[in-house]
Amino acid sequence: MKKNRIAVHLSLGILSLWAGAAAASGFQLLEQNASGLGNAYAGSAAVAEDASTIFFNPAGMTQLGARELSVGLAAVRPSFKFRDKGSQSGLLSGNTGDAGDWAALPNAYLSWALNRDLYLGVGVGAPFGLVTEYDKDWVGAAHSITFDIKTYNINPSIAYRINDKVSIGAGVNWQRMDVEYTRAAAVVSVPLTRTYATLDAASDAWGWNAGALFTLSAATKLGLSYRSSIKHELDGDLRVKGLAAGASAALTTGRASADVELPDTFILSATHKLDNRWELLGDVSLTGWSSIKKVDIVRTSGVLSGVTVQTLETEFRDTWRVAVGANYQMNDAWKLKFGLAYDQTPVRDKERRLVSLPDNDRTWFTVGGQYRMSNGARLDLAAAYLYVPDTRIDNNQAAAGRGRVTGEYDSSVWILGAQYSMAF
Repeated sequence: MKKNRIAVHLSLGILSLWAGAAAASGFQLLEQNASGLGNAYAGSAAVAEDASTIFFNPAGMTQLGARELSVGLAAVRPSFKFRDKGSQSGLLSGNTGDAGDWAALPNAYLSWALNRDLYLGVGVGAPFGLVTEYDKDWVGAAHSITFDIKTYNINPSIAYRINDKVSIGAGVNWQRMDVEYTRAAAVVSVPLTRTYATLDAASDAWGWNAGALFTLSAATKLGLSYRSSIKHELDGDLRVKGLAAGASAALTTGRASADVELPDTFILSATHKLDNRWELLGDVSLTGWSSIKKVDIVRTSGVLSGVTVQTLETEFRDTWRVAVGANYQMNDAWKLKFGLAYDQTPVRDKERRLVSLPDNDRTWFTVGGQYRMSNGARLDLAAAYLYVPDTRIDNNQAAAGRGRVTGEYDSSVWILGAQYSMAF
């Protein structure tokens, strides 16, 4: 590819729900409720204490009342502070501030029983997302300046109680993805460093989820849950603005597309009541990130129609997440929650780490409390701190005219969650 040719760098590792910011590894969003946040989402497929079980395991609806509603909000504050350690980015040499910022992630769920054994429900949220934003003249501007991708997921579900020991559930997922991405054209001349390409693209796609819940005893439950991969075929407009706009076919406004298959997730969960006050929770999950090995960005209009202007070599690997938690019933009104989790990153090494996804393994430390306002209403409050070790990057795209970004990220994440649940 010529150095003066724009490369539409669609870093599909960065997704967001409305103003979303990823907290789980990769760009997965686990913040689908606040009732699970206090336990670091340990036992997520087995707890079934409110209508948000629709997302984690729809079979859990059979453990709820005749009608239940749950609405929640998570405030997420990721931090990505970059330290340059010898980047080679031509005329781009500026520093950058924190690429993360506060974001709000809402969710809502409703379940109701048609009879003692058959339940229907619907959930609204998003399973993936992240936003990163850098200064326009920073050393990695030709890799990425801004990524803002919004996803919306609607999840109608059904659950059936086979007997007192076994329940099953399933759902369909309609998901929309809206992408906006901006970067500098290249690092080799002033006109190119001050020419910006913005990609606006969108996709609608379908997926499914299913689960089973086993009541092994009065004290112990086991949950299994699976969410399918979802393949998005993004299509949209590429806008080019700046000093070199229109100088070549590659620097003109037109259409572009890209395909990406978001990963599936399998969860195995368990809960066990030690006594009237203490409950233990555990969780193991596997996310199939290897579905994203590369992303081809293709022009779909003009003289370059059909040309792959860039291939993004992500080569993600499948990842494991392990979580443990505990609940303490302090009195009739208050339940205290605690959690710890380890989350693997799908990024293989510093050479394949993207500035738009400066991800690394992370450890969750969480605490929460549930206040029972009345027999049918509960309020959950929770907080989490995600420790991320110093993250090295050495992403070399000099051959494509985008320079080499070499340095280290100091990263962390704070999450605050609130949720109101009621039976009626």
